[in-house]
Amino acid sequence: MKKIKFILLILIIILSFDKPTIANNNLELINKISKNLRCLICQGQSVYDSQSDFALSMKLLINTKIEEGNSEEQIYEYFKNQYGEWIVYDPEFDKKNLILWIFPLILFIIGGLLIYKKVFIN
Repeated sequence: MKKIKFILLILIIILSFDKPTIANNNLELINKISKNLRCLICQGQSVYDSQSDFALSMKLLINTKIEEGNSEEQIYEYFKNQYGEWIVYDPEFDKKNLILWIFPLILFIIGGLLIYKKVFIN
């Protein structure tokens, strides 16, 4: 009887050390990815912050994709294909959104020129 209890204790200890490491690695990656995805239900929140059913199902889907061996980029591509570029908080730089990236710089330069003209020329 003591041998059986000892063997069970050893098995419990071994199993408890193996699984949390894998789960923690997945959890960190799930959190990293879900912080950069927008919840479609509560549009002002990331999937990480949201507690909606949709966000919870997305977290489960992210976990499934990680367990299948998909990389972070592949998971982002999957969600972009399913829901569009809008779902990602950090958009990629491409021709479609070039004006959105350059517009603040143009406004800053024009504002700086107007201030320079008002202060130093007049």
